[in-house]
Amino acid sequence: MSGRFVRASKYRHVFGRSSRREQCYDNLRISKNAWDSNIVKANPKYVAVNWEASGGGAFAVIPLEERGKLPEQLPLFRGHTAAVLDTDFSPFNDDIIASGSDDGKVFLWKVPDGFTLFTDAEEPPDVKPVGKLSGHSSSGDYTIKLWDLEDGKAKLTLKHGDIVQSATWSANGSMLATTSRDKKLRFWDVRQEKPAHEVPGHAGAKNSRCVWLGDMDRVVTTGFSKMSERQLGLWDIRNPGKPVGGDFTILDSSSGVGMPFWDDSSHVLYIAGKGDGNIRYYEYENDKFEYLSEYKSPEPQRGLAFMPKRGVNTHDNEVMRAFKTVNDAYIEPISFIVPRRSENFQEDIYPPTTGTTPAMISGDWFGGKTALPPKLSMEDVFEGRQPKEIPAEEAAKPTATRSAPAPEPVPAAAPPKAAEPIVEKPEPTPAMAREMPSVKENKQSMADMASKFADKDEDLEEDDESSSSFEEVQKPVERPTKTSTTDNPTDSTPSGLPKPSANDLTGESVSSPPAATSVPVAELAKKEEPSAAPTPTPSAAAGGLRDVLQEIRGMLQTQGKQIEQLTNEVAQLKTKIGE
Repeated sequence: MSGRFVRASKYRHVFGRSSRREQCYDNLRISKNAWDSNIVKANPKYVAVNWEASGGGAFAVIPLEERGKLPEQLPLFRGHTAAVLDTDFSPFNDDIIASGSDDGKVFLWKVPDGFTLFTDAEEPPDVKPVGKLSGHSSSGDYTIKLWDLEDGKAKLTLKHGDIVQSATWSANGSMLATTSRDKKLRFWDVRQEKPAHEVPGHAGAKNSRCVWLGDMDRVVTTGFSKMSERQLGLWDIRNPGKPVGGDFTILDSSSGVGMPFWDDSSHVLYIAGKGDGNIRYYEYENDKFEYLSEYKSPEPQRGLAFMPKRGVNTHDNEVMRAFKTVNDAYIEPISFIVPRRSENFQEDIYPPTTGTTPAMISGDWFGGKTALPPKLSMEDVFEGRQPKEIPAEEAAKPTATRSAPAPEPVPAAAPPKAAEPIVEKPEPTPAMAREMPSVKENKQSMADMASKFADKDEDLEEDDESSSSFEEVQKPVERPTKTSTTDNPTDSTPSGLPKPSANDLTGESVSSPPAATSVPVAELAKKEEPSAAPTPTPSAAAGGLRDVLQEIRGMLQTQGKQIEQLTNEVAQLKTKIGE
């Protein structure tokens, strides 16, 4: 049986749905700076994008509901003296955003209440920062600094051997993983300001990225090999000497940096290539990434961002939503949807997800406390209710997809059933194993059959002569009749009876009555009944049997020739198999 085993997965048919141009965020001037960043960030209320501005750095914040062609003049978030390189929203407050610039500073911003891009002012006023953090953040002095926003002071410094390319937090905030241009992957015990592990990462010269897999002790990295092949690595932070499985997984030979994004609710990893038009997604299962599908587009992306799960459209079975930059002119939303017909809430694809309440305040974290933030119910989001918070310890984790279901336990008290007879199926035997009769045996069998029929033919002839089952009827005697009876002097048939035909005289049928002196009257009356069918004579029956035997002999001779031909072919096949 031919075919391919298909792994069972509820996300196997997830597809990416693009948006029409009028549903995009159009008429933008996206930054053309070559710094390796994602350029765009998103949350359930806004999307932020680095802006191509003169006289200092700026970025724009766009409300999600304001789609289509945007005004020529937008209220920008200005304050940096150099190009803005990256931005990011607070995970717990959708109105707070931070920006990092080439001027070496980090600014904090608050989106004004009722913020909109459509105003009546000829020159919309720009938004000013609410906080400034001077120093370096994952910057050119090869360090990462952590500030306490309560007092605006840098409390911790993580020193690297080269420029930091990517950083990702664990779910409880106790550890940080970083990739660097020195091709090292580091796992930091942040409050100790030293790496717990430092291992070789991707060997290629291009940038690498990393992302923590939610509350699991696994980290994913994307990078390049020495042969410039794009790679994927899965790391166990308890034993990070080598990637899980012993080596990296080769993705393809494209040149764009792979940007990884993790969906902790569905355990699906999305990888988008910088400069590519595709987005691949994989399901994490049993320490492996199983390929699901790929979103393809002819328009390449320089920047990409995914929105937190709490902002997706649960009524459309949307599991993730991405925002991609196109031609540095507009941002296109892409919805990843699980195709289902039911209009009810799909609990299996929407487990509780991280909400808007932090696990602790900064003072508790610097004091050494560790905890997971509470989650919120996606069913409340579906129903339009205020989402209730669920402690992370009580929230049900997403069910892992299995390739085959576990066998169900057999009931212990099941009554015994009557034993059914076991029918053993015969094992199939090869066609060549059965011994075929020889040509001589076939000829002898046909001769015996023909002689058997010939013997029966001779016996029938002897029986016809001696003891026939037909009643012999004598030929009526011709004698003159009275002229008063009939005008024909040769008519010898008794008065009132039908005249015998020519066939009756030849012996082929006995439909005419016999003479009165030879046949009893009762027999004569019986033969005169109109419903009686003509009865064949013994000689005619014997002749018909001879014709049948002749046909059987001809058929046997033809079949004998066919059997002889098949026997020769079988012998040739045996010879070939023996060779």
